[in-house]
Amino acid sequence: MGQVELTDSDFTTRAEPFALFADWLADATKTEVNDPNALALATVDADGLPDVRMVLLKGLDDRGFVFFTNFESAKGREILGSMKAAMCFHWKSLRRQVRVRGPVEIVSDADADAYFASRPRGSRIGAWASKQSRPLESRFALEKAVAEYTARHAIGEIPRPPYWSGFRIVPTQVEFWHDRPFRLHDRVVFTRAGDGWAKSRLYP
Repeated sequence: MGQVELTDSDFTTRAEPFALFADWLADATKTEVNDPNALALATVDADGLPDVRMVLLKGLDDRGFVFFTNFESAKGREILGSMKAAMCFHWKSLRRQVRVRGPVEIVSDADADAYFASRPRGSRIGAWASKQSRPLESRFALEKAVAEYTARHAIGEIPRPPYWSGFRIVPTQVEFWHDRPFRLHDRVVFTRAGDGWAKSRLYP
C-alpha cells in the first residue's frame, strides 16, 4: 500500500497531540496487518539499565496512553520503581512513528476490572497461571498451572488478580515522525506547558 501524504493542515499545524494520535491510529488500523496498537515500551531497572518490549495500547484519552500488565513482571516492577516510561509506535505501512514519554500513574480499580472482564476467558486464566517474567522450569509446568486455574474457576466469573492492573503514561512529550524523501523527514514535538501544549518542529 502506498504512503499516505499529509499536508501541513493535516499534520504540522495541529494544536494538541491526542486527536492527531487518534487519527494516525485509525489510519494504522486500516493498513497494518497485525496489531496496529502495538508499541515498544521502554523502562529502566534499579541500576538504570534500559529495558524494552512490545505491548498493546488498550486505552487513550486526554490524560494519556493505557496498557495493562502483571505488576510482578519485569516491566511492572521497573515502572513501579521509577513511575516513568516511554513508548514508541511504528507503523511501517504508513511510514510513521510516534514517541511518547512521561510519568506513569496506575489506573483505577474500576478501569482495571472493566478491561480484565472484557478479555477472553483463556486470557483471564492465563493472568492467574503465569508468573510473568520469572523462570519457568518447563512448558508442562505452565500448562499444569493453566489446568489448575481452569478447574478452580470452572464456574462463574474470573476475578482480576490483585497483582494485575493497568498503567497510564501521562505524557510530557509526544513526537510525531513522518517519512519524507532523502531522509528529510517531518518531525513535530508537543511538549506539556501548564494545562496546554507547546509545539515545535525538529530537524530530521
